[in-house]
Amino acid sequence: MSSDGQAAQSAADCDLFDDLTARAALCNVTFMRLTNATSVNKSVKQGIRAVAARAGVSTASVSRALNNPDAVSPSLRARIEQAIEALGYIPHAPARILSSRRSRTLGAIVPTIDNTMFARGIASLQHYLSSVGYMLFLTTSGYDLDVELQQARNLISRGVDGLVLRGDCHHDGLRKLLADNAVPFINVGIYQPDRPYPCVGTDNEAAAHRAAAHVIELGHRRIGIVSALQRNNDRASARVAGFRRALAENGLELPPQWHVEVPYTLDDAREAARYLLNLKDRPTAVVCGNDVIAYGVLLEAERDGFSVPRDLSVVGFDDLDWSRHLRPSLTTIHVPTGETWQRAGEYLVRSLAGEQTIMHREVDFSLVVRESTAPPPKSPK
Repeated sequence: MSSDGQAAQSAADCDLFDDLTARAALCNVTFMRLTNATSVNKSVKQGIRAVAARAGVSTASVSRALNNPDAVSPSLRARIEQAIEALGYIPHAPARILSSRRSRTLGAIVPTIDNTMFARGIASLQHYLSSVGYMLFLTTSGYDLDVELQQARNLISRGVDGLVLRGDCHHDGLRKLLADNAVPFINVGIYQPDRPYPCVGTDNEAAAHRAAAHVIELGHRRIGIVSALQRNNDRASARVAGFRRALAENGLELPPQWHVEVPYTLDDAREAARYLLNLKDRPTAVVCGNDVIAYGVLLEAERDGFSVPRDLSVVGFDDLDWSRHLRPSLTTIHVPTGETWQRAGEYLVRSLAGEQTIMHREVDFSLVVRESTAPPPKSPK
């Protein structure tokens, strides 16, 4: 090719890249400049043709299977996936975004990854999304509404199709951001059918009420609470409300010194238990905002010479894996975390596909009675 021809080709390539970039901006996608955009387009087309030839289908069928897997039959999708694996073909993400107007990515913003429940939930969400051809971007907010808002901006600017959020305690700016950009979202871990926002989760207030009712039914009248911090945490607040309702319904008082709020750590939970157990007028049962807090109470009770449940009954919330292996094993509220987060993913994927969805979905909880609760001692230690 002559120098004039090479210059013309280079200019055409630049024009093509600029056109792709402009079109991608509509989808919130950032492109990296390629030295030869035409060659990228050609390799993508050749790759799809090779997959189509090996699978014995049209290139249009391959494109549908990649961009909208539900639009093709399971058997056809399996044939195409086998061809892709055999050829080692990797679909070109920017090209797929331009053709489908979707990035097939979702974002999730959780308060922290130190929480075992969040880790379990994210794993289930990721597993489901992978099975339907979606990718997950994960960020944390540290229970800070301003940080959550900024993280949402970052994710939306990178082209995610939807967001999974924890609870319904959000910055007003976040609600406006989602509405202005028509970004579908779902609140996970709560059930609030009276709110106009999609949600999936347990009725935290009702579940906590059941936990407190259990120790009341055993005969306890002196019941303390160790909860998670309630600031910017509507799940923690709902659980405290449920504990308090059970006490009030049975004519039981909760002295202010019998309710302690702590961060989500064993050390802080142990310190709270140390404080309660050293009160001259102490509770005979403690209901906890989650299992990790309950672990701290159990550990500190043992260290201080209290026998659980003979001297002190303890109830958790979540039913983490360790709860059934402790000695004594922990009485707790079982919440199907994996199911909850998977259903959140299903809601967004189906919404994006234009399918009918259930806006408010309640996930059942259950009381699991183990070894850490018993009737109160006749003579408190």
